[in-house]
Formats: sequence, structure tokens, C-alpha cells
Amino acid sequence: MSDHRTMNALQVKAGLIACFKSKRPAFIWGPPGIGKSELVKEIASDMNGTVVDLRLGQMDLTDLKGIPFFNKVTNKMEWAPSEDLPDEEFAKNYPNVVLFLDEMNTASPSVLASAYQLILDRRIGKFVLPDNVVVVAAGNRESDKGVSFRMPTPLANRFVHFEMKVHFDSWFDWAVDAGIHKDIVGYLNFAKQDLYDFDPKSSSRAFATPRSWTFVSELISQEGLDKDTITNLVAGTVGEGTALKFIAHRKIAGKLPNPRDILSGKVDTLETAEISAMYSLVISMCYELKDALDNGVNDKEFHKMADNFFGYMMKNFETELNVMGARVALTKYNLPIMPPQLKNFDEFHKRYGKFILAASD
Repeated sequence: MSDHRTMNALQVKAGLIACFKSKRPAFIWGPPGIGKSELVKEIASDMNGTVVDLRLGQMDLTDLKGIPFFNKVTNKMEWAPSEDLPDEEFAKNYPNVVLFLDEMNTASPSVLASAYQLILDRRIGKFVLPDNVVVVAAGNRESDKGVSFRMPTPLANRFVHFEMKVHFDSWFDWAVDAGIHKDIVGYLNFAKQDLYDFDPKSSSRAFATPRSWTFVSELISQEGLDKDTITNLVAGTVGEGTALKFIAHRKIAGKLPNPRDILSGKVDTLETAEISAMYSLVISMCYELKDALDNGVNDKEFHKMADNFFGYMMKNFETELNVMGARVALTKYNLPIMPPQLKNFDEFHKRYGKFILAASD
């Protein structure tokens, strides 16, 4: 039985916030590509702060400790502190500063020794961390077969440790907020196992992780790419096997009705029964609703679109898809939908209300 308790991103986030409030250093462990650094940036943003990101695995001792020089006035050897560390002048510009020591367990022993003093005493030599700076570190586990050094026990004992795991629901909530491509969100709702398939024993150079799917989202959003190029890009990012399944999904999803035509009431039927494509269509309609609102559509037109959204889902989708669509629209995007202005809402709530409440618990 493992003595490492694993947590999803939301649980790690709650733990980190508690650590930050008490200025207790924290360490996030986890396999590559699961969003450790993104989580730290998200928390800093929520705190109206900023992140100072230091990749310790790429640093020399002087990068962290500074460079010695002879002070002619005092006749003493002194240290010029590193400009990478957040000093008082920098920190006063933000309510909170997160000093993120990434790749910490890949750092050389000499760099780790300086980091130890920074974490234990909040200082290196005469440099002192400002009061509004909090420290969090991150690294891959030894079992992930990356380059790493065993962390000295005294240093490990200074941290609160969190081992982060991939959790689809946490990723889904983030992906919707982040605007990850609708085809990716739709496909992975159908094939959740393809969100993450890293195997440290595999020789594959490309594998699926939350980070690599973000790369895919950016790549396929470009205009003018031919089919072969898209396939090559996706395969080179998440691996060939996953890429072929995803490309097949996109081919089917591309034959679905235009979500704008559904929301305008021009289309109310669905010809395909391909479940993975339906997931993409639901996400597409949610994206279009939010986009219309962000672009200033008037209240009457918005509620007409929302009414068509709920009516279309009831007519064409099973319970799971109706629940997902309502959850994204109402709880993730917080769309200002007023039920009395919708003809279809009472029936929708009667059919699926209890499932939506259960999914939100």
C-alpha cells in the first residue's frame, strides 16, 4: 500500500491556498504534463498576485545565490543577490507573490543547498524574502523516470507535500473556462481515458497529457492547415494511436449541424447517432451561447437562443448530455438565464433537474 495520498487539482488548490495563508512552503509532486505549474499560476491570479517561476533544474549556484564581489569600502567579500529573486521593490507592486521553484528535484546538490536556506530561513545570505512572498515547489516523481535527485530528508521535512493526479472532472472545468477547442473537450468527454496515457516504461516520444492536449488545441485552431498536416501535428503531440481516434472523431463531428443554426431555431433535428460527436455539439452550443453574450446580444435574443438550446437537447440527446450541457451553461459559464423567459425550461427541469443537482454536489 502506498503512503502517498493522491489528490485532484481542486484538492491540491485548496491545500495550497491554506499553506499560502500561513506562509508554509508546499511541494507539488506528480507526473509530467498534468498541470502543476498552471495550477500555481491560477492560484496566483485568483489572489491578484503574480508568479516568479524559477526552473531550478536549469540553474547554477550563482543563479540563485548571486555572485561574490569585493567591497572596497568595507574591505569585505559580499554577495550581489540574484536578480531573479523577488526583492522588496518588485514585491511591493503586488498583494501576493508566489515564488515557484519548479523542477526542484532535478536541481544539482549545490543549488538545492541554497534553496534549502531560502525555504527554511526565507533568505540567502543578506537577501531576505519580502513578507508577501510565498514559496511553492514542484517536481516529477522518481517513478516517472525523469532526471531527478533524491530530496534530502531535512529539506523534504520543511514542505507540506501534495501528490497530484489527473482527474477528468477537474480538467473539464478548467478546459471549458480556458476555451480549449470544442472538438477536444467533446472527444475527451467520450474517451476520458485518452486525457492522460503517460507510461514511464514506454519508449514513445509523444503521449497524451492535459498539457499536450492544450498544445493540440492551439495547433488545430490555426486556419489553412490541410488534413495531413493536422494529423501529423496531433500525432506528434499526443501519439499516433490517440491521434487517429481523435481525427476520426473530428471527421464525424464536422458533419453535425452548425450550432448557430440550432440556437437560431433553423435546425431542430440530429441525423447522426455518434455519441462522441454529440459531446462536441453540446460543448459547441455552450461556447456559442457564451460568445453571443460576450458580444452584446440583447436579452430577448439571448433567451430565444437559450430556449432553443434546451429544447434541442431534450429532443435529441440522452440524459447525460442534457446534464452536461446545463452544467456548463449554468454553473461553469454562469449564463444569466431567466427560467420564466424560456418555454422549454420547466419541462427540462422536470426531466433533468435532479440529475443536474446530483452532478453539482
